[in-house]
Amino acid sequence: MQFLLEVVEILTNYVRKTFDRSTKVLDFHHPHQLLEGMEGFNLELSDQPESLEQILVDCRDTLKYGVRTGHPRFFNQLSTGLDIVGLVGEWLTSTANTNMFTYEIAPVFVLMEQLTLKKMREIVGWPEGEGDGIFSPGGAISNMYSVMIARYKYFPEVKTKGMAAAPRLVLFTSEHSHYSIKKASAALGFGTENLILLKTDERGRVIPADLEAKVIEGYVPMFVNATAGTTVYGAFDPINEIADICEKYNMWLHVDGAWGGGLLMSRKHRHKLNGVERANSVTWNPHKMMGVPLQCSAILVRERGLLQGCNSMCAGYLFQQDKQYDVAYDTGDKAIQCGRHVDIFKFWLMWKAKVGILRRFLSALITNVVPIFSYQPQHTNVCFWYLPPSLRGLPDGEERRERLHKVAPKIKAMMMESGTTMVGYQPQGEKVNFFRMVISNPAATRSDIDFLIEEIERFGNDL
Repeated sequence: MQFLLEVVEILTNYVRKTFDRSTKVLDFHHPHQLLEGMEGFNLELSDQPESLEQILVDCRDTLKYGVRTGHPRFFNQLSTGLDIVGLVGEWLTSTANTNMFTYEIAPVFVLMEQLTLKKMREIVGWPEGEGDGIFSPGGAISNMYSVMIARYKYFPEVKTKGMAAAPRLVLFTSEHSHYSIKKASAALGFGTENLILLKTDERGRVIPADLEAKVIEGYVPMFVNATAGTTVYGAFDPINEIADICEKYNMWLHVDGAWGGGLLMSRKHRHKLNGVERANSVTWNPHKMMGVPLQCSAILVRERGLLQGCNSMCAGYLFQQDKQYDVAYDTGDKAIQCGRHVDIFKFWLMWKAKVGILRRFLSALITNVVPIFSYQPQHTNVCFWYLPPSLRGLPDGEERRERLHKVAPKIKAMMMESGTTMVGYQPQGEKVNFFRMVISNPAATRSDIDFLIEEIERFGNDL
């Protein structure tokens, strides 16, 4: 018990420092430095057990050399922030250490999941009592579920006979969509060549006319993914217009709201997902905009029974039909996993504690923080180039592009060495490397954003 108390003290000290702007976001070391056991931090596994005192040191060092993703100056990923209520939920979940496959082993958690998923479907706009859903290991798996379920809906014999039982099927998604759609195409046997990328406008939104133009003879159009909050630009595809085309050609409409789904909780900004109620399935990740600790992703399905029919294998040692309670609560056979982590409790706890606060935060984040920039992004992704003084007088051309392409990686390297803040960068299509700052931490303020810009200027001034 004393060991546990000391670990709790380590954790609470870490949480306290996470919100302290005088601390670093990270204490960066290259992989070889950590592997060589610098400063006594040894990652190698020994043949003999070590003392609890050494285990405590290992706990401290693991946190010391990790990244403080909850730090107000961490702008690197879509999942960020450190919510205390959610953290408590995660601790309790780990203490319970149970599995989500049956009611008998996780009675309270199973009911929490069903009630929360019901609420989420109502917020999407589906009629009360309709639909189904399940929490999955992340948005990529939720998106994969959507493709699996769509295939089962149209060609159920594929479950037993394989892809040979189906015609040549094609899927559609934005050229800016998350790579998980491409990964699902490969993993589920469609083939990446049968995933057709749709053109986007200047703001990164799918052009519906391009979708209709690409529904051609010789292929069976089955599935369209519309993105609500793209990973890089934060763009929202026009769901209603895409839904019209899906209904015309009898295609499954999935909305990947992994990043932007949280805006359904905002009365002011949910209009960006207008038409989502027409979708056949929706991915929604509370571990992104809503700040729930990783992992917490839901796949929501409008038609009840498809999840069960698609994935059920009726394992007799788990899902006995003669149990002395309602076996409809044994939800595990709807999942592609057997062992399934309890992702619901931290979300349920946060919902109870702060649903009104979450709504106000989501509205304020976009309304009050983003407009400090010279353009109006659709979400809290802010993409920009930094032009060092040495490039400002250089005429636009290949030399300028080549040099600009190297600026963001160099600044990022210096930023990580310094450890004061973190921001991501990437190319996109024909565009050279640019910074993508993501604002989703409720602890971040305008001064933290100013600090990031100042650090970029400091590191890039002499490039």
